[in-house]
Amino acid sequence: MSSLFEKLGGEKSVDAAVDIFYRKVLQDERINDFFTDVDMDEQIQKQKAFLTFAFGGPNNYSGLNMKEAHVRLVAKGMNDSHVDVVVELLGGTLKELGVGDDLIGEVAAIAESVRDQVLGRA
Repeated sequence: MSSLFEKLGGEKSVDAAVDIFYRKVLQDERINDFFTDVDMDEQIQKQKAFLTFAFGGPNNYSGLNMKEAHVRLVAKGMNDSHVDVVVELLGGTLKELGVGDDLIGEVAAIAESVRDQVLGRA
């Protein structure tokens, strides 16, 4: 059985999705304040590596765990509503790229599975 990573189209597709996703994030006034002092090139590379790993592709992610990676954002006020926006933008990005609702649902389930870690509750 192929991994979600393969079903989504592999590295090129994940890379394209992350690029489009962050363009949406930076334009979205509900969450873009969290990225004002972030090196976006570095952030994009980390996210590509993380999602590749999270979707069942090669594990080249060497960043912080989800709680540590987001502690600064939680301190700035990040909460469930912001995570909801991220899930919404990610789903919209995948739909824009022609990904089917079933796979978007799998991606959303992975995002939901780390929500408590991201928000420092687990």
